[in-house]
Amino acid sequence: MRTPLALLAAAVVAELLLRRCVRRFGGVTGDVFGGVAETAATAALVALTLGG
Repeated sequence: MRTPLALLAAAVVAELLLRRCVRRFGGVTGDVFGGVAETAATAALVALTLGG
């Protein structure tokens, strides 16, 4: 049950960061995609760790 929640958390965090970058910078670059990937991975690992 933890894995689907971790995937959902990663997707939500990645989407929020991507939307913020598009608003802030007017688009995305490779650095933004890299940051989104790292943030999503971190969110998934935190959710798996704290999920119980």
